Amino acid sequence: MNQQIYVQCRKCKSSFPYNTYVITCPDCGHGWLDAFYPSPAQSFTSGAAPANLWRYREHLPLHHAENIVSLGEGWTPLLHAKQLGSQIGHAHIYLKDERQNPTGSFKDRQASIAISMMKEAGIREAVVSSVGNVAIAYAAYAARAGIKLWIFVPEGIPDEKVRETAVYGPYIIKIPGTYDQTKQAAANYAKEHNLFLDRGIKGIAAKEAMKTIAYEIAEQLGEPGLWQAPDWYLQSVSGGLGPVGVVKGFQELKEWGLVNKIPQLGCFQVDGCAPMVNAFEQKRPFAEPIRHPHTNIITLTTGDPGEAYEVLFELMTQHGGEMASVSDGEAYQALHTLARTEGISVEPATAVAIAGLIKFINQGIIRPDETVVVNCSGHTMPVSEHILLNHPPRQSETQGSYFEQPEPV
Repeated sequence: MNQQIYVQCRKCKSSFPYNTYVITCPDCGHGWLDAFYPSPAQSFTSGAAPANLWRYREHLPLHHAENIVSLGEGWTPLLHAKQLGSQIGHAHIYLKDERQNPTGSFKDRQASIAISMMKEAGIREAVVSSVGNVAIAYAAYAARAGIKLWIFVPEGIPDEKVRETAVYGPYIIKIPGTYDQTKQAAANYAKEHNLFLDRGIKGIAAKEAMKTIAYEIAEQLGEPGLWQAPDWYLQSVSGGLGPVGVVKGFQELKEWGLVNKIPQLGCFQVDGCAPMVNAFEQKRPFAEPIRHPHTNIITLTTGDPGEAYEVLFELMTQHGGEMASVSDGEAYQALHTLARTEGISVEPATAVAIAGLIKFINQGIIRPDETVVVNCSGHTMPVSEHILLNHPPRQSETQGSYFEQPEPV
């Protein structure tokens, strides 16, 4: 069993022991909760630690190991991007290859911990909303745990992702409208039918899952007994979960003396849906919602980030960082640049971060001597047809097309 776990409410700051899955603060009813641990385990990891995120089990919100629902998620490679770095003029770029998680994205971390916590709490039926990766990941892990899952998705989600999600047998409800409207529909359905609603970034599981990325980066960049934090952590953001959780992880490691700094954050959105960037550039702690996103990169269409942006703004004010937006075209170009230099094929949301990396290097925001880690959040595979439609394959000078371009869908 883990050491004692505590929960703190972001609003009223009250804290209490974590004994079972809790949704809102018992004192004020606020929904943003954070887990914390009084001290590090005597041995943070050992030679016998599993090669997945559960190697850090002593600092994850689960009491009993028999409730772990795992497909081998986590402990993904940290790759030195030498070819990309040579092309864009930076020698210290590393890629956290989250494509290599079981269903192909970093959301497997979130699914593993969230579904494990549901299992431990005896939850047998749940509701979640998603624009793709969460749907696929939660469906797979819920199937493994025997939990009935209702997944709400916006109608614009690529059919490939819907089909992949459907393989695992959940109930899928398409909502005509934006992702924000989809989230509201999911919340209404859960309330109406008295079902457990996964609260995403506001809940404990999601942030605790994402902090394991920080743990792994520090362990992989460093050496045994001497962990290391990068100067920058870069990721595209929609709801903001990844960077919020990663900073939490580095904060814990610094508090426990395992690293000596917390990296600056580089957060990127698309021009057609950039509420966080718009607010950050004006130094405002609250984001004005984008009601009608205009982008083909649907995984980044959270128009109203709400409290998540407030938290991210606070973290970036405290630890440093910058935000920027890029166009869909810049993202697709970066996607192909990464594939042709490093042999890594990523989803468009990751390509947004690569385009942002290039922009920050060109603008001198990231210095040549600084170490940068970019989250390669997901694989091209579920949306490959859409990528090819945006960027047809190159022509061979002697043999014509390498393969036929797919017909539009």
